[in-house]
Amino acid sequence: MEVFDQMLSRYNLQTDADVYNATREIMQEITLAGLYRGGFFNKAAFYGGTCLRIFYKLDRFSEDLDFSLLQSDLDFKFEPYFKSVIAEFAALGIDVEIAQKQKTHVSNIESAFLKQTTPIYTLQIHDKKKIKIKFEVDTNPPMGFEIENKLLLQPFSFYVSCFTLSDLFAGKMHALLFRQWKSRVKGRDWYDFEWYVRNRVKLNLSHFAERAFQSKHIFKNSLNREDFMQMLNEKMETVDFKSAANEVSVFIKNPSVTDIWSKDYFTQLAEMIEFKEIS
Repeated sequence: MEVFDQMLSRYNLQTDADVYNATREIMQEITLAGLYRGGFFNKAAFYGGTCLRIFYKLDRFSEDLDFSLLQSDLDFKFEPYFKSVIAEFAALGIDVEIAQKQKTHVSNIESAFLKQTTPIYTLQIHDKKKIKIKFEVDTNPPMGFEIENKLLLQPFSFYVSCFTLSDLFAGKMHALLFRQWKSRVKGRDWYDFEWYVRNRVKLNLSHFAERAFQSKHIFKNSLNREDFMQMLNEKMETVDFKSAANEVSVFIKNPSVTDIWSKDYFTQLAEMIEFKEIS
């Protein structure tokens, strides 16, 4: 597993959690390589928190791989790409299996789970957790997004089609405002929101509106800035930011960076949002 060890050497590994998170991220990158070999990125693009982590250096770890088809295809199946992903791991001496997730309700999301079936850790993880990665593809995506090719150099050099940052920001704000996550708050959404504002990424409000219209949270596929800001301010009134900080703490190196979190803090961040101009 020379290539795997080389990929692991990029990380500063001080704890078992560091090893676990780094190993999972490497497995995500190997999965992307397998999907590339299988031609998946001719039909789909990468988005979500893991995309932001791998290609845009978001400083938190992320769990899942999220993809969107470039055009709606409700008959799309993930299974034809499993073989190339499994082969990519096998070339590195790692045995994995992929299982299609059985749907319990009608949705536009195709899901699958990948897990390793043999130990792959260079450093011992005391609780010997096995890593499982969920990957999903939206087969009926909202339109209005742009993509760009981003380069990965390991396990070999290849390109991944990714949403642009402005469209990633739009998708994140849709999740932040409308995600149903039981009774808890997903602090990772607020951490990412903070990252986008800090890095002065411009929000593509048009793509956000397409997403919100498709999910039936607005009644037309357009939205002005004032209405967007009203929705965001109303959302912040309902959030327990202490719970949000606790939720994200296991995914970041220095949880103390969330000590400043409060409604007032995020209200001021919201006022700093920049919007992409529509040509």
